[in-house]
Amino acid sequence: MKAMLLAAGRGKRLMPLTDKLPKPLIRVGNETLLERHVKTLVRAGITDIVINVSYRREMIMSRLGDGSSYGARISWSDEGDEKLGTGGGIRNALPLLGEETFLVMNSDIYTDWKPLNLRLADNRLARLILVDNPPHYEGDFCLKRNQSAAGEITLDQGQRLTFSGIGYYRTGLFSDDRDRCFELPRILLPAIRRNQVEGEYYGGSWADVGTPERLEKLRSQHG
Repeated sequence: MKAMLLAAGRGKRLMPLTDKLPKPLIRVGNETLLERHVKTLVRAGITDIVINVSYRREMIMSRLGDGSSYGARISWSDEGDEKLGTGGGIRNALPLLGEETFLVMNSDIYTDWKPLNLRLADNRLARLILVDNPPHYEGDFCLKRNQSAAGEITLDQGQRLTFSGIGYYRTGLFSDDRDRCFELPRILLPAIRRNQVEGEYYGGSWADVGTPERLEKLRSQHG
């Protein structure tokens, strides 16, 4: 399985910190967010990694290089200065990701979640990792589940949870959208309505590093 790390965003909510530093290179403890994710993937046996870049891409690419120092093989999906969005960024990188199911992670999260070499059922186009709603957010999707941590994702049936920014996807999810620039929910929502998306609840450590206040809190907890 290959993985993709989304690292092209501007990080406007973290300004002025991100005026000169791309958000993926923000440090928590003794490592950057992006390097932490790369190491997590490698420890799980996922060494083929695609990273999309745009804002201050030279800094990110120079920092991680070809990935060999981490035991990885990094391919770069350079989007230039065009804002492709999360969905457009993934779609643009499909030639690098191949035809198998692949994993995508936002680079601006902090978590101890560990990936599995998951194979989606034939009727599923995606599996989203969902977490408890943080205090500042009311959730994204509902998860229908019994005793299992996994179940079907719906828009209005079940427990409402927050999308962690981590998901497994089939390339077929991106085949029906012809626009170059778009956000991921635009294709996820129709797939959810067609019962083609499943979810998995994760109750461990997770944080969205979206504002200076959240970053400061995270740093106080993790050195």
